[in-house]
Amino acid sequence: MKLIGQVRAIRVLCEVAEHGSLSAAARSLGITQSAVSQHLAALEREVGLALVDRGTRPVELTEAGSVLVRHGRAVTTHLDNAEQALAEISGLLAGRLRVGSFPTALTTFVPAAIARFRVESPEVVLTMIDDHMQGLVPRLERGELDLAVIYENPLLPGGVPPGLSLTPLLDDPYRVLLPEGHRLARRRARPALTDLAGEAWVGGRIGSTWFRILLHACRSAGFEPRTQLNTDDYRAVQAFVAAGLGVAVVPGLAAAHPLPGVAVRDLAGATPTRRIGVAHPTGTPAAPVRAMTEILRDVTARGARRRP
Repeated sequence: MKLIGQVRAIRVLCEVAEHGSLSAAARSLGITQSAVSQHLAALEREVGLALVDRGTRPVELTEAGSVLVRHGRAVTTHLDNAEQALAEISGLLAGRLRVGSFPTALTTFVPAAIARFRVESPEVVLTMIDDHMQGLVPRLERGELDLAVIYENPLLPGGVPPGLSLTPLLDDPYRVLLPEGHRLARRRARPALTDLAGEAWVGGRIGSTWFRILLHACRSAGFEPRTQLNTDDYRAVQAFVAAGLGVAVVPGLAAAHPLPGVAVRDLAGATPTRRIGVAHPTGTPAAPVRAMTEILRDVTARGARRRP
């Protein structure tokens, strides 16, 4: 079995797996649905096995298809990286930059950085991937991203794994969300975490990195937050708080644009904080990675100077 000549078809199969349909894969690749079908048929003839179940919606992979996609993604990622490295060696600035970011950075400072990068490096094709922290680091490690805006908390185990370099950008202290009219919202003094110990809470889902930081802070303060509603959608968190269903403590960036009915307060005393930075694989970064890193540093520094 010789699959080396079927790299294009393997890439097509990976897109079908990603999008769940032949038509969506065709749109993503910029080819016709008929061409997608032809690539899949040629690949199935090469391996002698069915790779997709065309009778399901969304399209499901067979066991053989799942195996080929798992290995095929690694192959296509390495080839993409090789193309980028060759472009660097030849002195070509034109290339690609695959940027990942968590949602609250995407709704605050990242758009300004992307806009500036496109002005300063119009020859580089920039793509943006929106993911949560638990997805961004594995994508970096697999080579699916060139850099990612991530965060960490030094008090939690883990942190940035070996093989990745982190450039600090800013600290993002958590803030309290209260229903307007709440007794703590009417006080002039800033509330401490312990003031919220007896309240009903709106929290994050189990395993969410942002919520793990908060849980660690609450437990260090001597209590377990009584969460009754859990979501990682910060707008939903605010909507629950505005409806009087509980209080919440979220990263500062997530409280930048409060909904009507939500009072935002700074915390008194020890405040959970996430440290935001830009990460990329260790080693000499490509020119687009260096350029975007410097732009992100400048954009966040300017933002910090504007904050009171």
